[in-house]
Amino acid sequence: MRGFRPKVFAAIAAAAGLGLAVGGYLYFRERVTPRGFEGWIEAYFIFVSPDETGRVETLAVREGDAVSVGAPLFTLDSDLQRAAVAENEAAVANAKVTYDRAQELLKKAVGSQKVFDDAEAALRSAQARLNSARTRLERRHLASPVAGTVQEVYFRVGEMVPAGRPIVSLLPPENVRVRFFVPQAILPQVHIGDRIVVNCDGCAPDLMARVNFISAQAEFTPPIIYSLEERARLVFRIEAIPERPADVRVGQPVSIALQQPTGVSHARR
Repeated sequence: MRGFRPKVFAAIAAAAGLGLAVGGYLYFRERVTPRGFEGWIEAYFIFVSPDETGRVETLAVREGDAVSVGAPLFTLDSDLQRAAVAENEAAVANAKVTYDRAQELLKKAVGSQKVFDDAEAALRSAQARLNSARTRLERRHLASPVAGTVQEVYFRVGEMVPAGRPIVSLLPPENVRVRFFVPQAILPQVHIGDRIVVNCDGCAPDLMARVNFISAQAEFTPPIIYSLEERARLVFRIEAIPERPADVRVGQPVSIALQQPTGVSHARR
């Protein structure tokens, strides 16, 4: 029995040492290994819509087309706008005749200053209405305000479009984002300007993004729940700009690995 007790104590000490070694290894591995999170590809679309109600007359683009700034997108029927321009052109011509007559009479000391001032004001008002009518006519032809890709066409030729309803949505490559959520315990490790590794099925292995937004407001759960553990955590939304946005697709699930911090942890976009 006397020889048995030292052996028991030695076995217990060895087990305790092994446990400490394993625990230390897991602890330090957790601190060194980059943390992984799940997310998806988000985008801020540009919606192009008419100022006034009208019927789609022509469509110059289709889904997936690449467009440059100023490229034609669509036109709406412009009969009413053309009629308004013609009406205001006639009003300007009549106001100009009245103005010239009042000016001539004033030079001959036959007309009054008030009549001339009224004619001048009427001419300026008519010219302003003509400029407005021409602007309304020009806006029946919509061009792309940004360079990007046509994501969706909501109305077709012949359909009536209400004022303010988008006909085309565009996606500039600089508007693509990687969105993910991190728990509050990890938040101090994320900084504006940090580079992150982005992985997804079928994607290139060297996709990178740079953090450009850290939410200042906590959320209880992200919109899409990826695990039961995440439901119980207080999380913060993070967004990053992909270095190669053409290599990812909107809505695509991705995995994110955090890298060594290089920026500042402030909520900025």
